[in-house]
Amino acid sequence: MTDVDVVVIGAGVVGLACASELAAAGQSVCLLERHVRPGMETSTHNSGVLHAGIYYPSGSLKAKLCVRGQRLLYEFCARQDVPHVKCGKLIVPGEAGESEAMAELERLRGLGIENGVDELFMVDAGFVGKREPYARPTAALWSGTTGILEAEALVRALRHVAESRGVMTVVSSAAVKGEPGGDRLAVHTASEVINAATVVNCAGLYADEVSAMFGGERFTIYPCRGEYVELTAARHHMVNGLIYPLPHPTGHGLGIHATKTTWGSVLFGPTIRYQDGKDDYETGRLTVDQFLEPVRALLPGVNAGDLRLAQSGIRPKLHPPTESFADFLIRRDRQVPRLVQVSGIDSPGLTSCLAIAEHVRDIVSGRS
Repeated sequence: MTDVDVVVIGAGVVGLACASELAAAGQSVCLLERHVRPGMETSTHNSGVLHAGIYYPSGSLKAKLCVRGQRLLYEFCARQDVPHVKCGKLIVPGEAGESEAMAELERLRGLGIENGVDELFMVDAGFVGKREPYARPTAALWSGTTGILEAEALVRALRHVAESRGVMTVVSSAAVKGEPGGDRLAVHTASEVINAATVVNCAGLYADEVSAMFGGERFTIYPCRGEYVELTAARHHMVNGLIYPLPHPTGHGLGIHATKTTWGSVLFGPTIRYQDGKDDYETGRLTVDQFLEPVRALLPGVNAGDLRLAQSGIRPKLHPPTESFADFLIRRDRQVPRLVQVSGIDSPGLTSCLAIAEHVRDIVSGRS
């Protein structure tokens, strides 16, 4: 039996960042990860975009933590040699309903400015043509602070920093049982029991199950799969940075977008598909032809032969397909106060991870 101040369950980028920040604040921290290494789920199955904070309701945690998190993450990547590029992003209106689309771009710009986003401008077709000569020539919204990073390198760097601060990372070790008891919570794994004053639930797709395990609040994580295609190597020159459509009308995602990775490949995605399985990345995968229409809305010169299937990922959403938005759930559990919920961390979770960690530190210390 081990005694620590904090157990963090889940070693994605958010769990790693929280463990590191809590250790820096003087807490003894054990970080549990069910996989053989950190970051094997949502953290590395995404576009790797450093979002600016444009899309989220003013005053929401997603808006505040994204804006703060982007600044922190650029600084962290520079210090830790995580490959990243502040490449900027174009949000383009698409073909149909031009006047309505332009009005929506203006609305997004206003929302972004209200959220504290810098370098957010309406630009003309000439600007777009210089930045992305293969994109549809149109006026667009330009986000100058948006960037990309290498997610796998970020995971490695966060783990290195966390362990240098004394975090005990235990991989291949899922939490299987939780027991409240006095001033501690007992966290059972297959091989040991760890007693902690606080448990931080960063379990991603399994956060609802972890909460129930400790007798905490009941909520549902809805797995939402996103799939990608990739441009063939001969076509990588067709994209220089990030090209986004207007957000999906359901509110479930930002639409199939073009991403030039830090290593030079070009991804299109993700799609949106609610599903039952939390670890099903492959059943019923879309075909390349099913991506062609949304891809050509961004790059008209692309043909099916220019694309090949790429990765897929699963986002842990807190709202069902009948609803359009749910904020991050980050607070002490109302039934088990020694349990801190860090749940429903879908986009912009990667961008926000360091700001989320600051917020969790303040919750654990009683400052928030």
